[in-house]
Order: sequence, then structure tokens, then C-alpha cells
Amino acid sequence: MSHDPTVNAGDIARLAGVGRAAVSNWRRRHDDFPQPIGGTANQPLFSLRQVESWLRRYGKSYQVSLGDRVWQRLKAAGDLRLGELVAHAGALLTGLATASSDVPGAHELDPPGLPAPAESTTGGTEPPAKDTPAVQSPQNPARLDPELAELVAELADELGPLHAYEFLCERYLEAHSRQLSVTRDDVAALMVRLVRPDGTTILDPACGVGTLLLAPATPGGAVRLLGQELSETSAAITASRLRLRGVTAEIVAGDSMRHDGFAGEKADAVVCDPPFNERAWGYEELTGDPRWEYGLPPRGEPELAWVQHCLTHVRPRGLVAILMPPAAASRKAGRRIRANLLRAGALRAVIALPGSDLWLLRRPAAGERPPSDVLILDATADLASVEPAWQSYLEDRSDQTVRIIDLLADEVDMTPARHQRHDDVGRAYAEARDRLLAAVAVPPDLKVLEQPLDQPATTLGDLIKEGLVTTSQAPPKMAANGGEVPVLTSDDVLNGSAPSGSTAMQQGLIAIRPGDVVASYSSVRVINDGGAMLGPHLTLYRVDARRLDPDFLAGFLRAAGGRVTTGSSRFDVRRTRLPRLSLKEQRAYGEAFRQLAVLEDAIRETSTLGQTLIRLGLEGLADGHLHPQP
Repeated sequence: MSHDPTVNAGDIARLAGVGRAAVSNWRRRHDDFPQPIGGTANQPLFSLRQVESWLRRYGKSYQVSLGDRVWQRLKAAGDLRLGELVAHAGALLTGLATASSDVPGAHELDPPGLPAPAESTTGGTEPPAKDTPAVQSPQNPARLDPELAELVAELADELGPLHAYEFLCERYLEAHSRQLSVTRDDVAALMVRLVRPDGTTILDPACGVGTLLLAPATPGGAVRLLGQELSETSAAITASRLRLRGVTAEIVAGDSMRHDGFAGEKADAVVCDPPFNERAWGYEELTGDPRWEYGLPPRGEPELAWVQHCLTHVRPRGLVAILMPPAAASRKAGRRIRANLLRAGALRAVIALPGSDLWLLRRPAAGERPPSDVLILDATADLASVEPAWQSYLEDRSDQTVRIIDLLADEVDMTPARHQRHDDVGRAYAEARDRLLAAVAVPPDLKVLEQPLDQPATTLGDLIKEGLVTTSQAPPKMAANGGEVPVLTSDDVLNGSAPSGSTAMQQGLIAIRPGDVVASYSSVRVINDGGAMLGPHLTLYRVDARRLDPDFLAGFLRAAGGRVTTGSSRFDVRRTRLPRLSLKEQRAYGEAFRQLAVLEDAIRETSTLGQTLIRLGLEGLADGHLHPQP
């Protein structure tokens, strides 16, 4: 591969440890800054070697990690070949992992054939026939040029084959975010938890790059994973991601609608995030297909074809979790199929999530009496509410259901927003009012001085040198899929909330202890409870509690951060100045800082509660559930 590796402005900023604005300033102010060699006017590409030379010439600190070098070499082939090369890198890494016995049970997974690239070091290759993908051995690195294959192998030595490949996949998904539709990690994990009993076969008939199949992937576990994907490249990437986790899986490439790769297979559960609004799904060819048990899907309702395809592949009483466009719950063209799904007891829940709806279905067993109601829930503001609501529905004690007979008598409109409960508005208003009145915090009683105190000072950098403070940072990327380790995120620090992230156990994680000071770009907080891991883009400051009060340090870090102005220069947090005080005096300052932090949280909470109270008050007065006091 003779291509010169290229970088965009974001890559340069990351390598040099500056913001994108600084890169823009360099381009404007320095005539000798490298000129673009590709890309577009809005997204120019620069030669990596020229950028490195320029940074060295001007004494700019930068660091090109081995992972970045591998990634830039892959990108140098161009966007059209990038996915293929990532797939071939996966084949190389699975071969390396298998050879070193790093992947238990890896031989049980047979990945689909990898597409042949347009060119290779072994000469031109004819493209494979559409329905007969070429088979590429995972031990054969011939699809990568020798130098790139060696770099990939070095990255595997440094990070391990699994983390090396996940790094490349993350970069690939970032680069092609507009072309590749990827299910949110938290939504994927939720879908699997809702439908997965222990020891199951799980199928995803539109698996993409494997996001939904990664959630239940447990090395050496009893789960058997099946996946089909139209794109041979994406199917190969999925196969490598699963193989590197040592799970039993079968991934095939092909069109699930026209060429079902698992015809006759009955899984215990099916999860699916199908392509939305795909008109060319095979309406003409599949008119008499036996999968349309609940009605022929209209040409403009491909998602209802996917629903019935998924039900075909699940055993009786097995569950299906499928993401749907919100309009599918109400479109007139799909009314008959929705009604048939409800009458048969197949459709059990419609749950509104951010950007899409989640349909939960259960394949009826012979002679089984269908339910009389269906769960309809709006969870756009709180994903955590889904599992308790679903469990309550399964136990026949839910108060968020709608009678199926009422839906059938109307337009079979299952839009969650339409079925929000209104009978509890009065109670909700009273609860919100009580919480608002209780959310009061007292500001600290501070003495006003005519002149500021002249106290001996030190800096955070000096405290670190003296051993009073140690600093740590989390890995920039974490394995989010299928993880059960709690992670504190930047939003958690800002909002003062419990850890909301999760990851799988991996090297480099930083465990948080009570009393640690955690800082993000916009907030600083003293952590009271340990047990979580430090999230990306956070810095942890651990103090020697015998000589330094954590609230004292957090307060001055916050004060220093508030005085930093925006611009191309970056604030060096080690220059933060603190007065040299005894531990007793520090604790007095620390208590004042703590009270201000509590006050800030209370103001944020009252703002949210106030908006909720206003909305409930308007709704209640308008629909008659609230009335002015006489």
C-alpha cells in the first residue's frame, strides 16, 4: 500500500492534545502549515507525515499512538475500501488470537467469507458472485499489505487482539457514522435483558456490525448466537468481534427477506434493529411467503415484514424485541396487521424510546388464551422504567396497560404519547409540589471582609510533588457492550447522580473510593460512595486525608475552573492556587464549599421540579383533575 496516511482536523487536535479551534488558528496564522491533499473544503485531509514534521518544527508536543498509526494506514486506502480492510484486520486478529489460545472456543465460530478488495498485493481479484461470497481464512493476512499486517499484529501485542480490534471498530464506526446505523449500547443491553432467559439461542436477522449480539456475548457461556447481515463486510466484522470474545456463534451474509440464512431455525429469543423505510424489501417477490401469518405487509410498511420474520424464527412462547419507527404504531396502512397481532396475543408491548419505539412480542403457543391488554409506555425520559414496567405486566399487576378491545374498536393506534395516563395527574401534582417545597438548601454563612486575606499559597502541582495528591485518568475508550461494571460519567459528575455508565472488566480501569475528588471539563465533585469505575474524560484526585481535606481541594479546583476563559490556550490545572492552611482551617473552607455544592444541586432540582409542576398544573386544570382552592 503506497498511500500516504492522512488525518483530518479532529485527528490533528487529538494527536497534539489541543482543541479543533487551535488547529484552525494554526492553519490561518502559519503559511507553512501543510496544505490539504484530499477530502473536501469542509472536511480537508492532510498528510500525516507532513503534519508530524510541522509539529516537530514548531515544538508542538504530540503523540501518535500505535493504534492511531494503524488506523491512519487503514484510512489511507480511502473510504470505499475502509470497511473491507477493517474486516480483513479482524480476520488477521482472530487468527493471531486462536494461534495464541487467547480465545477459548474460537474454533466453534465460522465467520462468513470476507469480500475481496478491489486490489491487493497478490494482484487483481474478481469480485465474488452476489450469493456466493468468497471464503477468506482468518489465519490468512494476505488482504493486508505486509507492513500494515505487521502494525496490526504489534497493536494486538500491545492491547490484546480483542481490545485492538474494538479500537479499530470504534474508529470505523466514528468515521462512517452517517452510513452505518448502530444501536445505542444502553438500548441494546436493555433489549437483550428483556427477552433473554438463561441458556438460550438468540438470533439477530439484521445484525449490522454486531451491537445487539455483543450484549449477550459471554465467553464460555451457554448462549448460542445467530446473525445475518446483508453487507458481507459488516457480517465479517461481526464474526470477528464475536470470535475474539470466544463465544459460540454463526454469522451469515445475505438478504434475510429474500434469502433467509436460518430457514426453519427456531431461536429462544430474537432481537432486531431493522433498516427503517426500506421500500425495496422484496414486496413483489414475497407476496405469497408463509411468514406473513398476520397479513401481507404493505409495500410501504417493511418494518411489519421484519416483525413477522422475527416471529417466524422464535419458538412458541419465545420473545422478540424489535426497534420500530414511531409512525409504525399508528399508520393506517398497517392497521390490519397490528390488529391481528393484538388479537392473537403476539404483540405484548409498545414502548417509546428516544428516536424509536420498542415492540415486545411473544409467539403464541397452540391453544393459549391471548391476553386482554397490552403494555403501552412512554420511556423516552427514563430507560430505567422499562424493566420494572415489563415485569409488572408479566405478573399481571401493571397499571400502564390498555385494553386490546378498546384499541380494536378505534384506529389500533398504539402511540405511547396518546395513551399516557391522566387519572394520576392530581396525585403527581401534589407529590411534585411537596418535593419542590422540601428541596431547600441553606447557603453558608460567610463573613464579608474589607480586604482579601494575604495567605501563603501553594499550587496543585506542588501538592502532587509533595505526595498530598495523586492523579489518575480513565482509559479514553471502554468496552460498553455487555458490561456489568458501573462507571461514573461526566454527566453524573455534573448532575450529582449515581453512576449511570457500565463497562466490561478490562485493564486500566480506575476504581473510585469514597473521598476521591473527580473533575470533568465543567464540574468538580467529591465522591461519597465508592465501587464505580472512573469514566472517560474524567480526572481523579486522591488526597492524603491526614494532611488535605478533599472538599477544600474540590472547592478551589471549581473556583479556578470558573475563572478560565475560553480560547485557543488551555488552562493548566496544576497551576491552581490554594492557601497553605492547617487541616482544621481546610475543613472549615471545605464545609463552606460543600454547602455551596449542595445549594447548587438543590437549585438544579427545584428548576426541574418547577417545570414538572407547571406542566402537571396546566394539564390538571385543563382536563378537570385539578381545581382551584375555594
